[in-house]
Amino acid sequence: MNETLKKKLKTLPSNPGVYFHKNKAGEIIYVGKAAVLKNRVRQYFQNPKDRDLKTSALVEEIFMTDWIVVDTEMDALFLESEMIKRYMPKWNILLRDDKNVSFIRIDLKSEIPYVSITRNPLGDDARYIGPFYAKTTIATALRILRKIFPYYDRPYTGKKTLETDLGLTPGIEVGKMTPKDYHKTLNSLIRYLEGDREKLLRDLEKEMKEESKKGNYERAAELRNELFGLKGLKKKIVFSDKEFLDISSDQALQELQRLLHLPTPPRRIEGYDISHQSGQDVVASMVVFTNGVSDRSEYRKFKLKTQQNNDTASLKEVISRRLKHSAWDYPDLIVLDGGEAQVAAILPLLEHVKEGSTIPVIGRDKSGAHSKSSIVKITVPTTNGFHTIELPGDSHVSRLIARIDEEAHRFAITYHTLLKRKRQLGK
Repeated sequence: MNETLKKKLKTLPSNPGVYFHKNKAGEIIYVGKAAVLKNRVRQYFQNPKDRDLKTSALVEEIFMTDWIVVDTEMDALFLESEMIKRYMPKWNILLRDDKNVSFIRIDLKSEIPYVSITRNPLGDDARYIGPFYAKTTIATALRILRKIFPYYDRPYTGKKTLETDLGLTPGIEVGKMTPKDYHKTLNSLIRYLEGDREKLLRDLEKEMKEESKKGNYERAAELRNELFGLKGLKKKIVFSDKEFLDISSDQALQELQRLLHLPTPPRRIEGYDISHQSGQDVVASMVVFTNGVSDRSEYRKFKLKTQQNNDTASLKEVISRRLKHSAWDYPDLIVLDGGEAQVAAILPLLEHVKEGSTIPVIGRDKSGAHSKSSIVKITVPTTNGFHTIELPGDSHVSRLIARIDEEAHRFAITYHTLLKRKRQLGK
């Protein structure tokens, strides 16, 4: 261990958080989460006899360690998942026993859905939340949340079970809840998992009061229990609002601010992509990253009104439609899948939008190599035209831009595939 790292480890806090082991070149080689950062990170450098060969090899490569402090253990879980997806550190792959990620699956199209954890999302209409990189931790989170949002964890049989008596199911089998109210409960659970937590609390309180005024006291009591449970949970271990993550700790956001001469680090970044097949089933995605972390509750998808094989024109339509939604927070930066033509097409739409100022926009030019460590090219508008910047593939900012672009592509192609399948089936 070098002397600089030794001194830095003495400043480790006792808070929960996410840590980043880096090699001598500054590359992130491992991302981990911790309930107590001080204890977990120091473990790597103690008792070498207790380490296996792979962990010893990792420790030999660690030159520096950074960390981000969060409010709760569960925040650390979700931030770790996001950072692994962004950086794909080699030692996370080499050391992981759980070689596959996990998703939470809820089929809301079913009359009486159930909640499960799966490694393989199917091409069905079910809702998949994730991916998560620690199956046991997300299973623990679901067990806690089930006490607030009762759900079935296997297909509904109509038979009373021990879980019914324990209040872990909605109790449809004993007339405690209707399927309609159960769907509302599941929607609340999804909103909570996807980060829409502060607004969810407000909506639950409003609905509780409305149900009470109507004389629906049983439903009002259910909503009251959910509300009190969530307020208590916020004080315990699960999820604080992403907005309170320390934005100054994300080096990619700091680099973006310097690179693009932004007044502040971009708190909300929106990424856009178009997906179609020869001008058919043309759709667009809008993904949102809040403080450098994917914010799925803010994602939006668009079915293009003009079905055409022209990505530039489609982007103009999508951005025009998006800007009409003044209830959605305006972004601090837009990332497009494309180059000069795409950026030039939407630039006039972004003038004098956000408090009279222009929303910054860049394009990711994906021509050339596409390997994990390849150079990331971005197109940046200037007063004299456009400037192409080549970012090293292993830099923080290039990994963030690539992550936003890939997430926009994934979200767009998923929606395109769904529409294409429905068209082919004649639905």
